Amino acid sequence: MGSKNRGVTVGGAQAPGRAQAPDGVVERVLEGYRSYLLLERGVSETTAAVYEPRARRFLSQRGGLEDLGLDRLTAADVSGFLARECPARGPGEAKMLVVVVRSVLRYLHVAGLIAAPLEWAVPGVAAVRDRSLPRGLEPSVVAALLSSCDRRRAVGRRDYAILLLLVRLGLRSSEVAWMLLDDVNWRAGEILIHGKGGGEDLLPLPVDVGEALVGYLQRRPPGPGGCRTLFLKVTPRVGPMSRSSVSAVVRSACRRVGIPPVSAHRLRHTAASGMVQAGASLEEIGQVLRHRERRTTAIYARVDRAALRAVALPWPEVEP
Repeated sequence: MGSKNRGVTVGGAQAPGRAQAPDGVVERVLEGYRSYLLLERGVSETTAAVYEPRARRFLSQRGGLEDLGLDRLTAADVSGFLARECPARGPGEAKMLVVVVRSVLRYLHVAGLIAAPLEWAVPGVAAVRDRSLPRGLEPSVVAALLSSCDRRRAVGRRDYAILLLLVRLGLRSSEVAWMLLDDVNWRAGEILIHGKGGGEDLLPLPVDVGEALVGYLQRRPPGPGGCRTLFLKVTPRVGPMSRSSVSAVVRSACRRVGIPPVSAHRLRHTAASGMVQAGASLEEIGQVLRHRERRTTAIYARVDRAALRAVALPWPEVEP
């Protein structure tokens, strides 16, 4: 990059530095970044949507300049941004921000918007996932969440079926949102799951989940234009549910029961914990949850506290 009068080049187009408003420059850079994620990195639309607001926050820190001033971006700018942002976030969100900033810097260098590769200036975030036990919900809490759905109404039947899918099969919120009417094979008793990275897996359809789906389908409103998405939102207008609206179903159930809100992913942990307590092997749990790596499933080996006590060494006593 030369002086700031040259502007920035995004997607082969020249964006004038002085004439373009800061917000406009950010959007042009984001447009190029999004194309890079989808076409060059091969990420899904969902992942790109998750990255975009975090990328915008990082780029907007320079919005007070006449233009983005990317040619003047330094390692100190990168580390300073993360030092300000990460302490106010939880470990998981901080780690995601670090991943996105590193990805943005890689794009800026590949696109020729910065001269030096600055991704080395992005620090790591301490791993905390293995420091505590996965937290599932107690069976009584799960029963209360399910009972809170008013199945006299279509929306109650929908929410009941969604909660059962989350807690019985350990689905992710996105997997519930992506489910189609054609994904349920009633004759074979199977359900097709559209997972992360475009993967597809067949899972057995438990009887209670199948009955809940039938109950919902009996009241399901017709989707717009013959929409084949299984679960539909009903307000403000009928349409396919998103991963955020699936998570909202869980939060609403928590409010009805009078407990602090939990995430849809907490129900995934609950499903895994239930399988551990029922005697399922880690391999079987990994197959149901569709983990790519065994170490991801291994965290559930620590859920069985009784078994852990049996192998725990006694604390050494110190004589006075």
